[in-house]
Amino acid sequence: MKKVVVYIPVEPENRERIQAIAKDYEFTYLLPPETDIMSPAKPDFRAFAEELREADISFGVQPINLIKKMPKLSWVHLSMSGADAYCVPGVLPETTALTCSTGAFGQAISEHMLACTLALYKKLPLYRDNMAEGLWKDRGTVRSPEGARVLVIGLGDIGGRYAKLMKLLGAHVTGVRRSGFGLPDYIDELYHSESIDTLLPKADIVAMALPNTPSTAGMIDKRRLALMKPGAIILNVGRGNAIDTDALCDALESGHLGGCALDVTDPEPLPKDHRLWKIPTALITPHISGFFHLRRTYDNIIDIFCAELERYVSGRPLQNTVDRKSGYRKTI
Repeated sequence: MKKVVVYIPVEPENRERIQAIAKDYEFTYLLPPETDIMSPAKPDFRAFAEELREADISFGVQPINLIKKMPKLSWVHLSMSGADAYCVPGVLPETTALTCSTGAFGQAISEHMLACTLALYKKLPLYRDNMAEGLWKDRGTVRSPEGARVLVIGLGDIGGRYAKLMKLLGAHVTGVRRSGFGLPDYIDELYHSESIDTLLPKADIVAMALPNTPSTAGMIDKRRLALMKPGAIILNVGRGNAIDTDALCDALESGHLGGCALDVTDPEPLPKDHRLWKIPTALITPHISGFFHLRRTYDNIIDIFCAELERYVSGRPLQNTVDRKSGYRKTI
């Protein structure tokens, strides 16, 4: 009998759904069924030491230090997209299948990006500052996404959905991705990452939805920030280390850039005394765009796991298999 441990909160109706797929499997849920999906509660791993040791399958976000105490694992399914921490040599045997929840977060994060884009273009953070000071003050001209040139770096589920939204608002959308040559109907121009230097000076909006890989770390450094169009805004929802934070602060404080929206930072969490907090054209959220704040995201994660579990039980290949080099889903 296969044994499954589940790390995330799962409501009774979803437990029934999951268990109906694998009727002969034994499931251990580390959080009680009444746990709210937004709860910060963490399992008492010591209470489940035997179940963890005997588990064949795990679902959720597993603490790395527990993995080595689970010698029987044949499949790890993560309730997140980025799996880079699990791809470090020595964490998981090559024989252990590793899948992720890529495809679950596109709606929530792309809508977050759109909200940030409009907030910066309409200067809403500045008017929020007015409110804090009780000021009835005009903050000047604003911009429209219609006709704006948008550069989306990373055209996966998240970047692709953001590109679609911006296209619907009348923007000219240029995409950058590492593989594939087909031109989606919501992209006006498509390039590989080698072309970034020539694309940055043309973009009014630069949106980044990238994994944490050696090629993406430090991608937008001081030199590339200087290449950006004066007054442009930059968004980052992938990994904080894709942008040089100090260089970004310099570009914002000098007025070279018109603003930034960051759901990820480097370092993360951003220290309380960091100067980025005090820049009025910076909009910062604490890496929350892809969590369960939108119920649909949680439902998507359950859907993806159920589909993968059906494949596993029937002996078919898993679909959301992680590329151990990039830490993200293999290109299908």
